[in-house]
Amino acid sequence: MSELINKLISSAQALNKTIVLTEGEDSRVVTAAADIVAKKIAKIVLLGDPDQIKADNPTVDLSGVEIVNPKTSPKLKEYTELLYELRKAKGMTYEQAEQTACESTYFGTLMLKAGDVDGLVSGACHSTANTLRPGLQIIKTAKGVPLVSSFFLMVAPEQGNQYCKDGAFIFSDCGLEPNPDPDKLAFIAVSAAKSAKALIGIDPKVALLSFSTKGSAKHDDVAKVSAAVAKAHELAPEILIDGELQFDASIVPSVAKLKAPNSPVAGQANVLIFPDLDAGNIGYKIAERLGGFMAVGPICQGFAKPMNDLSRGCKAEDIVLAVAMTALQSTIEW
Repeated sequence: MSELINKLISSAQALNKTIVLTEGEDSRVVTAAADIVAKKIAKIVLLGDPDQIKADNPTVDLSGVEIVNPKTSPKLKEYTELLYELRKAKGMTYEQAEQTACESTYFGTLMLKAGDVDGLVSGACHSTANTLRPGLQIIKTAKGVPLVSSFFLMVAPEQGNQYCKDGAFIFSDCGLEPNPDPDKLAFIAVSAAKSAKALIGIDPKVALLSFSTKGSAKHDDVAKVSAAVAKAHELAPEILIDGELQFDASIVPSVAKLKAPNSPVAGQANVLIFPDLDAGNIGYKIAERLGGFMAVGPICQGFAKPMNDLSRGCKAEDIVLAVAMTALQSTIEW
């Protein structure tokens, strides 16, 4: 495990946060829950039928894990009333709230809303929509943040990378927002910078990527990125943000000297903002498969309280890292 990942885990351990895992029916989640508690990364509430979970995972030591069955929890009435109050203006009846509140993802999200846990991780065996829908309905975005976006923490291979002095990049948005307009792209950039600072302790240098560098090409897509840079400067003048920049101009000093000699970011960027989901998704997978980077995520950013969606192909160790990062996100003020 890399030094950076060890640092993330150590930082999470110091916070002693409580994270709810909503999918006790999944053996990977159960294994991860036991590992997280054993390593004191966080306190865990695991949702599901306790008897069934223990019967399905007889070799897993769950002695330190709190297992809660949403259908029989003494909190169910409280959460039902909370959900009803939040959604009655949208047409939800009390009876519908009763039925919905005992669904594991909704129950976990209501726990988070009520302040009974510090974060939520789901998605190992449910779709992204199943995780994000309760989040958008109940937790909602942080004040002043218009959208939830995502990022990947791209951890450099153990042998290092000459263009990755911090040991990792933040790539955003590679998982949620298909084609952000300039305002949304600007918010993604600022959110990703805050994530970089809070999670991996680096001073963010943010590059908004394009096929053009500083007007070298003319196109509506280039204009979108340029407008996003201007908006990002308005939102967070204290953060180093520049663009539009080509990928090589963003991270290669010699190329930066030629293409963007006056840029405060070019040649040293550590937060890379892709213009759309096509570019972001392709980019992180190229870095992972050809460059040997470890992709941790997607991690959501912009929710009023931290909640994250797993890949359905995740391993138990991926869930452990997601929980550590969720704990760390509880320190971010959007």
